[in-house]
Amino acid sequence: MTQLKIGFPRTLFYFLYYPFWYTFFHELDCELITSQPTTQHSLNLGVAETVNDACLPIKLYHGHVAELKDQVDIMFMPRMVKVRKMETEVFCPKFLGLPDMVRNSISGLPRIIDEKIDLSKGRKPLWHTCKKIAKKIDKSGVGVWLAYKKAQRCQDKFHKYLALGMGAQEAIDVAVSGRNFQEPKKYETDINLAILGYPYLIYDSFVNVGMFERLSQMGIKPWTVEMVPSDRLEAQAKYLPKSLFWHFSNRTMRATYYYLHEQRVDGIIHVTAFGCGPDAMVDKLMELDAKNTGKMPFLTLSLDEQTGEAGIYTRIEAFVDMLRYRRGHHENIISHHG
Repeated sequence: MTQLKIGFPRTLFYFLYYPFWYTFFHELDCELITSQPTTQHSLNLGVAETVNDACLPIKLYHGHVAELKDQVDIMFMPRMVKVRKMETEVFCPKFLGLPDMVRNSISGLPRIIDEKIDLSKGRKPLWHTCKKIAKKIDKSGVGVWLAYKKAQRCQDKFHKYLALGMGAQEAIDVAVSGRNFQEPKKYETDINLAILGYPYLIYDSFVNVGMFERLSQMGIKPWTVEMVPSDRLEAQAKYLPKSLFWHFSNRTMRATYYYLHEQRVDGIIHVTAFGCGPDAMVDKLMELDAKNTGKMPFLTLSLDEQTGEAGIYTRIEAFVDMLRYRRGHHENIISHHG
């Protein structure tokens, strides 16, 4: 019997939830197929397929779906609503309506599974959702429960690897392969930078024009939202007078407070998508808090389909030069007065 081929676009949710869904479908004897890493072709397809005022991540998602649609029997496109026990915190409205946007923009699609993911009442709703998804591919019985439990264990490993400082793609690869964990390489660095933003911008090497590779070449240690231990991330809520509505916005703000108060870094870079409404507010909040808490140097990098490497690298290099100058100037002052 031929394995059912299920498509999972390599963008948006991929960078945080792929280990769970890969394991779940694999254990149900299905083949989960991802699109290739983002390229200019992916972006061009997305720009052609979606509405003009869509943000960059949504355009990219359409491009990945268009690349993948003829290779699979089913497209898995969960409707992400809530993943935390907070009634007021949801995903961006464009995420909620993503399956409908794709259906109305791209022709020739295979069958879509777009089951709603709402975990605001705890973890059991995810089990019930998994049962519904399994039923749609004619799977039932104890095998579904075992697949669900194994998927949870794989996802937990993935989060552990991220918190230990492993890059997102490497953490995904190690978690799903079952390879033995190896400590991430140690950085010989004089500069630690918090690179904060939504995972589908931060971890997509095409979108961020190879930012992490460039930072590594410059001897800089990057720190991200996902490297903050979950209990410490939650603890930062006390600094926000009121939680934000959007899931990723809350995570980004809490990570900002963590790096300002608990694990000091030399500077913060906020990576944002041009035209993202929630991010416009988040960016201003981050900038104000960085300024008011220890005068932390802060840089905003806004990305869109026109973003080029040269402009991004020039700004990062200038920012790092300023940080090194500040540090050297400060050390000279201490030495002089000592």
